[in-house]
Parts: sequence; C-alpha cells; structure tokens
Amino acid sequence: MDSRLKTAALLAAAIIIPDQITKAVIQQKYVLWDTDPVIPGFFNLVHVLNKGAAFGFLNQPETNWQIWFFVAVTIFAVGFIYYLLTTADHGDKFFIWGLGLVLGGALGNLVDRVRFGFVVDFLDFYVGPYHWPAFNVADIAISCGAFCVIISMYMKNKREQKAPGQNG
Repeated sequence: MDSRLKTAALLAAAIIIPDQITKAVIQQKYVLWDTDPVIPGFFNLVHVLNKGAAFGFLNQPETNWQIWFFVAVTIFAVGFIYYLLTTADHGDKFFIWGLGLVLGGALGNLVDRVRFGFVVDFLDFYVGPYHWPAFNVADIAISCGAFCVIISMYMKNKREQKAPGQNG
C-alpha cells in the first residue's frame, strides 16, 4: 500500500476507534437528552442526536431525507479524499495527515448514520446561556484535519512564491 494511503488509513482508524467507543459509552451511560456537568459554567457531557451536519445544520428530527443525503455526501467525500491522497506530494505531511483526520471523522459519523440514522453528539461547551453546538470526537478530527489541509495549502503557496527564478 502506498505510504500516503497507509498513513491516512492509520490516522482514520485512530479516530474511528475512540469515536465509536466514546459514543457507545455515552449511549450506555446517559439517557437521551441527559446533561452531566463536568466543569460547571463551561463544559457538560450530554447525550444528543443529530440527523444533520456539523453544528446541527439541517438537523430536522421529523424528517429522514438528510440522513441519506449525508451518507451520499460522505461516500463522495471519501472518494475525493482517496483521489487527493493518491495525487498528494509524498512529503506534504500536513496535507496527508489532514486528509487522514477528515477521513476518520467522516467515517466515524458515517457509521452512526448507517447504524442509527443519526449521529451521537456529547461534548457541550458553553459560557452562561451561550452553548456551542454539541459535537463528538469525529467532529474534532474533521475540524483539525481541515485546519491541517489549510495550513498545508498556505505553506505550499509560500514555497511556490519563493521558488528559484521568481522575484519577491
């Protein structure tokens, strides 16, 4: 297996496993909509369900169309990530790691959608009455992975601007 694909696959597995374990623990320990203050005034563990995308986008509990929409989008994204990995520069570790993290997060949430028809979210950060939408380990991986991809693109742009033979 190509080293880029192997790295991304290992990172994806390193995300999917704790993502699924933490979600299973939340489902076993907490009744739906339970809240357990961990750091009062700042952080709770909760048990919420999300049929939509990140941060509750398109979360409409009374409908089911968005589940299959996000399954299709995820399958397309996995194919696109595979393509990006096979064409990535072997030395671009931030890009490869970023894609691996996004892949792991996407697959972690895909497992939930296929198994349950929703994604389990449980991390609830807030200040006073202002709550960040609940999220999970897969969402963290997607966000961190996207950040790595952006950093990689920025660094690549900087390298190309300083390439020999160019002014500046």
